Amino acid sequence: MKRSIKILLHAGYWILYLLLISSFLIILSASSKQAISSTFKIIAFESPLLLMTILPGVICFYSCYAILFPRWLTQQRLVPFFVGILAAALVSGVIPILLLYLPGFPWKVTERFDKWLIIWGMLSLLAIIHGVIGLILRGFITWYGEIKIKADLEKKNMQTELALIKSQLNPHFLFNTINNIDVLIETDAPRASVYLNKLSGLLRFLLYEAQPEWIPLEKEISYIEQYLDLQRIRTANPDFIQYKVTGNPANRTIAPVLFISYIENAFKHGEQLKATSPIIINIDIDDKQIHFFCSNKYRKDNTPGDHSGLGNELLRKRLELLYPGNYELNITNQNQTYSVDLLIFDHEPGMYRSGR
Repeated sequence: MKRSIKILLHAGYWILYLLLISSFLIILSASSKQAISSTFKIIAFESPLLLMTILPGVICFYSCYAILFPRWLTQQRLVPFFVGILAAALVSGVIPILLLYLPGFPWKVTERFDKWLIIWGMLSLLAIIHGVIGLILRGFITWYGEIKIKADLEKKNMQTELALIKSQLNPHFLFNTINNIDVLIETDAPRASVYLNKLSGLLRFLLYEAQPEWIPLEKEISYIEQYLDLQRIRTANPDFIQYKVTGNPANRTIAPVLFISYIENAFKHGEQLKATSPIIINIDIDDKQIHFFCSNKYRKDNTPGDHSGLGNELLRKRLELLYPGNYELNITNQNQTYSVDLLIFDHEPGMYRSGR
């Protein structure tokens, strides 16, 4: 919590307390103009009454706020904490009484000590009330600060996780692609050069272009297409991947590397390369939403697992962070087909922003 807000909380509390005392004295003396005049003298500090109602509270309030709470209550040392409250209240109650007997003090007293003993008890009780309020205020400030710290830590943790997602590239895919290109160099050098450039573009995208929070949708689609082209090196089956993009991605933005985790999972657990359309990827774009669909068939002995070790939970967290309330994600696993159906809604055409 900012220092200025803390100062305002403290100032506001004591101003309200002074107004409460003033209102109470005015109400008690409302029957007489002379009594009202005496009340204003008290408020103007021409009487020891204001001193005796404020000083004990201030002393005990800040003793609990600045000493007892951080030193003992937060350490769960309850015995010294309660002893400290009692001591602070008794000392706070006796100080204004002792001040009245100091030489040169503007107010003189002549009453017997037994009367002041009763007043001491009342002032100590008043001090305890202020002390408890001081503890509550310090507890609130501490609780608010811990919430902010926790939120900052969660944000940093999420940023780390997002960075992990952005930078991910299945090492098996990378090694296999390099090996395939190596084989092509011997048999078809021009084609090998094309795929090598695609791999270079894919790595460049992950290292540099995927770092911003939002990127053009066209770049994301280009990255996916480069990835799919490199996957096609693995097989001569033209029906291995069924991929289609409909709609215009121009002037649209999206969170980078949002779909690739699901696509990588599809290839990781996909069926045999000779099967017909074992992997289906569709991206439909219109003015109000982006619809991503990815499905893959798998053998009974190869059930889909986590997405490259990151898991569905992390991917859902990322969606909730980036598009809170503006997405729908449905994952199904039926008839040896694993499907991901993701809708991202756009209430402001052409732009996606989180936290709406």
